[in-house]
Amino acid sequence: MELHDVWFVLIAALWTGYFFLEGFDFGVGILTKLLARNRAEKRVLINTIGPVWDGNEVWLLTAGGATFAAFPEWYATLFSGFYLPLLLILVCLIVRGVAFEYRAKRPEENWQRNWETAIFWTSLLPAFLWGVAFGNIVHGVKIDQNFDYVGTVWNLLNPYALLGGLVTLTLFTFHGAVFTALKTVGDIRKRARKLASGVGLVTAVLALIFLLWTQADGGDGKSLVALAVAVAALVAALVANQAGREGWSFALSGITIVATVAMLFLTLFPNVMPSSLNAEWNLTVTNASSSPYTLKIMTWCAAIATPIVMLYQGWTYWVFRKRIGTQHIAETVH
Repeated sequence: MELHDVWFVLIAALWTGYFFLEGFDFGVGILTKLLARNRAEKRVLINTIGPVWDGNEVWLLTAGGATFAAFPEWYATLFSGFYLPLLLILVCLIVRGVAFEYRAKRPEENWQRNWETAIFWTSLLPAFLWGVAFGNIVHGVKIDQNFDYVGTVWNLLNPYALLGGLVTLTLFTFHGAVFTALKTVGDIRKRARKLASGVGLVTAVLALIFLLWTQADGGDGKSLVALAVAVAALVAALVANQAGREGWSFALSGITIVATVAMLFLTLFPNVMPSSLNAEWNLTVTNASSSPYTLKIMTWCAAIATPIVMLYQGWTYWVFRKRIGTQHIAETVH
């Protein structure tokens, strides 16, 4: 296997890790409006991800940096062609981080409510837009012979990509609901399981249509296996949630995300960004990659740094593994 193939796999793994971890982050943020009934319950939801949300975003930074270094042509075409949606995602992530940190800085109800509203919208919009972005990457966009995107932002809002956005939105909401059930106690835990059942059914329908469309559009035997794993894991997650097995349900919803992302990258390879105008203008792992020497240096750096980062993040989750409920929230809720 060539180094550019290795880095394609590594970047796919980084995006998979990001969507697995930030997926329930986004889901919990969305649930602050859909699930929480009072200020204390909103505080419970925010506290479930409070110690880990910023660490989860490290996967996005690493994926973006790895793409820039390993596949500069891919990075240039992607970030110039998808400038507006990616800028909107970036603004949402910035505002979301500020909202988490500033919400409790003042006791006024309006102040806290406004930041809670910001958390909801800045969780919902990226959850949808990431699906739109990856839907376009896999489906193909208007790239010319110079590897420049020549379409408009409206070309990105095609039916396949919009369906992809709905899939990631509902899947992340389901993932967040089962995570909430896993991390909480009391009435909010029961309501999270009930909401997960409803959202999960909608997710199953949308995901099945999207994955079958993806398979028909350019899949092969490997992507078909990933499709089967994704569907089976989602159904099993719904069954486990119904049985009150939150740990299994969360793990299986995570497997659904992993298999879905794997299917998208398997469908994409050896391209990194297909052209809908001419297949000869596709960006591939070969013509979009850096030099072999650059990839070699990057591989050594990744081999040293990645295990350290993963061990530290795993330790963080272990430290903050206990369930919480409204009884753990002080009477004066900030």
